Amino acid sequence: MELQQFAVVGMGRFGSGLAKELVRLGHQVLGIDKDEEVVAEMTGAVTHAVVADATDEDVLRSLGIRNFDCAIVAIGDDIQTSILVSIQMKELGVKKVVAKALSELHGRVLERLDVDRVIYPERDMGIRVAHQLVSPNLLDYIELSKEYTIAELSVPGCMQGMSLKELNPRARFGCSIVALNKPEGIIIAPSAEDVLNERDIMVMIGTNHQIEEFEESIMLKK
Repeated sequence: MELQQFAVVGMGRFGSGLAKELVRLGHQVLGIDKDEEVVAEMTGAVTHAVVADATDEDVLRSLGIRNFDCAIVAIGDDIQTSILVSIQMKELGVKKVVAKALSELHGRVLERLDVDRVIYPERDMGIRVAHQLVSPNLLDYIELSKEYTIAELSVPGCMQGMSLKELNPRARFGCSIVALNKPEGIIIAPSAEDVLNERDIMVMIGTNHQIEEFEESIMLKK
């Protein structure tokens, strides 16, 4: 999985959870918050944690924000600040801007600002979002426990025409494909002879590590 750099603005429950999971996945994370105590708590948990006002363009420039692969605006309860920070990120040329919405109206405003993705916390858990940000083939991610995961991944072009026997994820990675969602319908417990087509959806189960290894193998084939 390619190393990416993320900036997370707002170290509340959602922002801190997402930031820590991105670090666990092997990526670099800059955590930004105005609260010194919050930043102190995150020091060591993320790559860098700074006390800063993210509405200040000069501050963001000094942090080199435009060089980050993705900025996540995870501000807790201040819609105005969330909108201002999102505008700054877009104007400074951050490659991808993701913002947490506090309401449907807030989300519509963010969409009009051309924010690349709007997240509604009640529908998107921080850990799930972290995985989706770093793995473009990952459509959904559900932790069954601290160790086991169910993941939905789209079949990339590099796997077009492969049979499950050829792919053999159980032998190679330890995880299993328990269903295939194809345009013509869902195949539960597919056989070794079933063939993958680009944009089919694989429903997989395994440990977090096994799923991550499988995702990495997809990225390396591209």
